[in-house]
Amino acid sequence: MTRRGLLLAAVASVGAGAAAGFGAGAGTAAPALLSAAAPGDDADGEGPLRFAHAYGETVLPRPARRVVSLGYDTQDALLALGVVPVAIRYWYGSYPHGVWPWAQDRLGSAAPALIVGEVSMEKVAALRPDLIVGIGAGLSRNEYRILSQIAPVLMQGRGYGTYGMPWDEVTVTLGRATGHEPLAHRLVADVKARFADARARRPGWAGQTAVAAYHSAGETGVFTGMDNRAQFLDALGFRPPEKIRHLTSPDGFYAQLSPEDLSPLDADLLLWISTFGGAADLAALPMRHTLRAWRQGREVYADALTSGALSFGSVLSLPFALRRLEGEMALALDGDPETRVPSAVAAGLAP
Repeated sequence: MTRRGLLLAAVASVGAGAAAGFGAGAGTAAPALLSAAAPGDDADGEGPLRFAHAYGETVLPRPARRVVSLGYDTQDALLALGVVPVAIRYWYGSYPHGVWPWAQDRLGSAAPALIVGEVSMEKVAALRPDLIVGIGAGLSRNEYRILSQIAPVLMQGRGYGTYGMPWDEVTVTLGRATGHEPLAHRLVADVKARFADARARRPGWAGQTAVAAYHSAGETGVFTGMDNRAQFLDALGFRPPEKIRHLTSPDGFYAQLSPEDLSPLDADLLLWISTFGGAADLAALPMRHTLRAWRQGREVYADALTSGALSFGSVLSLPFALRRLEGEMALALDGDPETRVPSAVAAGLAP
């Protein structure tokens, strides 16, 4: 299954998600997951801006103003920077202009064009952009070449996979490209501070085990390593169980489990990610009842909206997900099996 295909199947009942890697090792005092990207070499507005990336180098003569966002989630970083794209690539969900609730207020009265499915070169050209954001867009080299004849195109940084550029680096890169680099660094620092505050409020989470898992169309699996959901837990001080660390993952993002053995999921905290099958499909999973996490009430269910926020993994969606999940996770980990976790109860997952 392809990276995007898995996410379309496993992330939310309303659609799909994609991950931009966070980095690893956040189960310590200063997690790398939320490390800020280094400042750029070019000051805002002072001459050409150069960006080395996976497909070469892009040069902007000046900060961009008319931006087409082709990455499946890059609209979030642009909107956080105060830049409303002239067009947004539709990923999933039924929200206006492809913008989810955590970013809707950033649109104001604007109505960006929506690009659905494969990228139409003619449509992009008609928008007269001075920047095309291809980070996390899945563009081929040939598509990059053609789009570069329309306007400069930014791709993921060197060394990153298509969907693997960390959210903080995406934010700072787009900040440089649009003349808002100082704001980008402030936004990144704010998100870092929110996670640091959460770790300070919940010191007992440090070193406990946690897993983000999915169940869809008869397939059960776990998000691993580079995936946003695994890195979200890592940023809060959790670590994956030993069995998870040794699972073979086809792309560093997820691993499928045997339906007869869900024991790798038996962590101190089990976070279920909403899927197309919804909670009913998950509640009917027989082997889930073999897990201590189920018997002791240590499951949390991320609904479609929360799962979407985790999937986007952006400078705007991460604080949104943290607000929705921190209290639920605290209840699941209070040490009392009788404590009811509202999300698990509402989803029909509680014992």
